[in-house]
Amino acid sequence: MSSSSIHPWGPVRWAENGAVRLAYDRFTEGSDGEPLLLATGLGANRHWIPDGLCHLLAAHGFAVARYDQRDGGDSTHLPPTATRNPISALFAKRGEAYTAEDMADDAAVVMDALGWSSAHLLGVSLGGAVAQRVALRHPDRVRTLITMAAVPGDVSGLRTMRFIRMGTLAKFARLKFPDTPEGAVAAGLAVSRLVASPNHPFDEEAAREAAARNVDSGMHDQQAQSRQIGAQWHGPPISAVTRPTLVLHGADDPLIKPAASRAIASRIPGARLMLLPRVGHEFPERSWESVAAAIRSLADATSGAHR
Repeated sequence: MSSSSIHPWGPVRWAENGAVRLAYDRFTEGSDGEPLLLATGLGANRHWIPDGLCHLLAAHGFAVARYDQRDGGDSTHLPPTATRNPISALFAKRGEAYTAEDMADDAAVVMDALGWSSAHLLGVSLGGAVAQRVALRHPDRVRTLITMAAVPGDVSGLRTMRFIRMGTLAKFARLKFPDTPEGAVAAGLAVSRLVASPNHPFDEEAAREAAARNVDSGMHDQQAQSRQIGAQWHGPPISAVTRPTLVLHGADDPLIKPAASRAIASRIPGARLMLLPRVGHEFPERSWESVAAAIRSLADATSGAHR
């Protein structure tokens, strides 16, 4: 077994957007491929995107990099704010810490640090909304846009309710675990169970092992999640996106309704919608090959525009 398969990621590096430092790293396989940047979800660090999927993306010709959103993983965590609950932050009239524009700029800063003038951009959950905003704010930096398990990037507050299963979000808000490594593992397992497809057996042993490998305190840091989810967008509507777009969504998503993906696909000109059967708010192995192939197909259809 090669050393790259044991340690498939390069060293952690940092990009800077003002006072915010953003942790990122690169997949060691496929480094000469087309740039593909991965943006993660609410509270989640960059390790939640499976290495197996990244291996397939590299095999399909992509140079893969990933980063931690501000207030997530190894990136800068902002000072506490008055809003301490993600649900109340979701419905606040204004963000208390930073804007959605700031988070979109973070992705561009990471590309700068990577030496990429442009990249394919895959965002998952909150990262999907961020990716849509990057395509609006920095269209010249985005080769193709792939949004997964996300709400439309231009909705906020009460308008978001139609797309979110509030019962599941309430369960997230009720998760309470000690601020210890053991608490982080327990939180990771609980979150994995909540987001899994209800129509596919949940592999608790595998989920526990994955949580133990990735001890992510962001899974139960409601302060950080509140700051992320409370970041408000002040830019144009997603109907102004001009980049080739693929909209992915789990057909069984227990957190974000598939209606969200249909709304995104209907409003972004020329977007393709791909519902993933027996997939929840997750990236299970059974979906990797079809997802990687669809991303490759989207890139091939637009090849030459950024060469």
